[in-house]
Amino acid sequence: MIPDDLSKSSLLSAFDGVRLVYFDGRLHETALVVAREANRRSIPILIDAEKKRDGLDDLLNFSDYVICSEKFPQEWTGAPSVPSALVSLLCRLPNIKFVIVTLGEDGCVMLQRSVTEGEQSEEMDVDGLLEKLKQRKDSDRMIPTCISSTAMKLRSNGVGTVNGRLFVGTAENIPPSELVDTTGAGDAFIGAVLYAVCASMPPEEMLPFAAQVAAASCRALGARTGLPRRSDPRLAPFLMLRSTSG
Repeated sequence: MIPDDLSKSSLLSAFDGVRLVYFDGRLHETALVVAREANRRSIPILIDAEKKRDGLDDLLNFSDYVICSEKFPQEWTGAPSVPSALVSLLCRLPNIKFVIVTLGEDGCVMLQRSVTEGEQSEEMDVDGLLEKLKQRKDSDRMIPTCISSTAMKLRSNGVGTVNGRLFVGTAENIPPSELVDTTGAGDAFIGAVLYAVCASMPPEEMLPFAAQVAAASCRALGARTGLPRRSDPRLAPFLMLRSTSG
């Protein structure tokens, strides 16, 4: 599809009832037309940044949320480590609310920008903070969990400083006898994050929820067969929390 294939009426009607817009970086010229309209309507945008693509930089400038593959942050920023690359992303893209980098069986790391900037905020090197959070992981725990810092000034030497919180999300420790196919696990994770954003889940709930959905997808052959429904008992704790808080 090219921009000329998208009529004005089709574009406008496509936004009826929309709460969040998702792009994977493909068909960037048409995606940019849609992104501009979403931005005009103050509809948030989530970008799946798997790798560098033509036009991706323009889309990132419109985005509110970014989910990256493991290699993308450093390739895009030139930063020396994943944590410093996340700081660089938030420094260079001031509209971003959070960025997540997925790490397969090692879970994920998320950097969330703090809305308010406390004068008393502690300042810490982001690489050192990540190592401290990793030390708090319970290797015996089978189900996905989330470990987080408090809001603070996160520094990366030679890159910059942002006010935010760092999160480490673990993946489910799937028994080998239950692991069937990892195809589409990353897409399942992203889909669950999209749902979580629309449901206003905090990161402490969102990251384990998304990891649980991704793990469920790995228990069946193919990218979609194992995707859980809302009625799946493995998702009940997250959805019950939403019902109670709502």
